[in-house]
Amino acid sequence: MARTVVPVTDLTTAANVADPAGTTADATNGHTVTGVRPETLAFRVKNTTAAALNAILRAGPPPLAPSQGLGDLTVAVAAGATVWLSPSESARFLQADGSVSLDLQSGFAGTVTAFKVNRR
Repeated sequence: MARTVVPVTDLTTAANVADPAGTTADATNGHTVTGVRPETLAFRVKNTTAAALNAILRAGPPPLAPSQGLGDLTVAVAAGATVWLSPSESARFLQADGSVSLDLQSGFAGTVTAFKVNRR
């Protein structure tokens, strides 16, 4: 099945930005973000379950992602907690179609939000 697309909220403008609600977590199909380089992408992952579960930023394929040998980045999200994953690197996480993929452990409920941030 197709991955759930997570829209990107742009924080690089000088404008006031409302806090987005996020995309409903899809532990079955996973998530994808397109049109943003991994170096400028931040994920906010909120776990609303009563158990700690993992969020997994997927490594991309070679040769596009030469650091993919480092593997996926797996982060535990405590029950009722929110974590931020950012920034990541193209050399490790860029997928063949130019997207970034985030998967969630089975049973995960909550939200996933993507932000574009300034790269300094």
